[in-house]
Amino acid sequence: MFKNVVRGAVAAIAVLSVPAYAAEPLGVGFVYVSPIGDAGWTTQHDIGRKEMEKNLGAKVKTKFVENVPEGADAERVISDLAQQGNKLIITTSFGYMNPTLKVARQFPDVKFIHLTGYKTAANVGTANARFYEARYLSGILAAKMSTTHVAGYVAAFPIPEVLQGINAFTRGMRSVDPKAEVKVIWVNSWFDPGKERDATLTLIGQGADVVTNHTDSTAVMQAAEEKGKYAVAYHSDMKKFGPKAQLGAVTHHWGAYYTKEAQAVIDGKWKPTSVWGGIKDGMVKLENISAAVPADVKTLLAAKEKDIVAGTLVPFAGPVRDNDGKVRLEKGPMSDEALNKMDYYVEGVAGKLPTK
Repeated sequence: MFKNVVRGAVAAIAVLSVPAYAAEPLGVGFVYVSPIGDAGWTTQHDIGRKEMEKNLGAKVKTKFVENVPEGADAERVISDLAQQGNKLIITTSFGYMNPTLKVARQFPDVKFIHLTGYKTAANVGTANARFYEARYLSGILAAKMSTTHVAGYVAAFPIPEVLQGINAFTRGMRSVDPKAEVKVIWVNSWFDPGKERDATLTLIGQGADVVTNHTDSTAVMQAAEEKGKYAVAYHSDMKKFGPKAQLGAVTHHWGAYYTKEAQAVIDGKWKPTSVWGGIKDGMVKLENISAAVPADVKTLLAAKEKDIVAGTLVPFAGPVRDNDGKVRLEKGPMSDEALNKMDYYVEGVAGKLPTK
């Protein structure tokens, strides 16, 4: 009897002495198309990564690879992250779409999120933001501050996402200045500060007194500051690079979305979805409006933003005409399908779209 009691007590002590191991953290890998830097597209994704880490703590462990070219290099990096045991991989450039899908087929137990493509799979979801909503507002801002009625736009590649931005910016300008014109220079790179600077100087030489961009560096803002012109920042707030130049910043915010997706994987509830969030969802903003902007313009922007959130103002509501005069949408809001196939300039954009 006594031996049995002792034996039971020893067993109980042994059970109590076994250390309690925490669940293995979820490995989350990120692939960035440009250097993280101090501002820009990749900077905003890395801020989102850090927000996710802060929100989830020890439940996640992240890794990133920056400045990864689109194509074969991307496939290799994505595959390496999967082989290293990351169970959620986030690839953050349009040109990573096919490499992401290819690697996903090889690692069916890994979850993938691709930004900003349109192809999904059983273990691949997509995400994007309605950048064009804030672009429309920034067009209003640009028009109200321009004296030449000409804005310059430095653009990367003529894909629908970039064209949405150019066209929404132009429609915003023309909503308050029917004479407004937008001139575009394509640099055929997401990140090339030299080309971006040269393009900005050319646009200023062509009469643009407000410039903006859909590229990843701060070169456009810095060139505008140097030349005493205005600029609208993109991706990040860039005021420190152009304290006098910056009128406002169209910014992107990914932290809440990344937190939600990682938690879903941890909970075993993740499914491949296609998310496209806008101002209402907190994924895009027009913020840090310059003190140089008159109070009535700020009031107008706030009212227009409220209308976008309410759905009473749609940047691409008919009639929408291209810059050859062809009607692309007679009435009503443009569908997401049509937005994602956009391959034209709207009225107010100068020149012809480059052929593929």
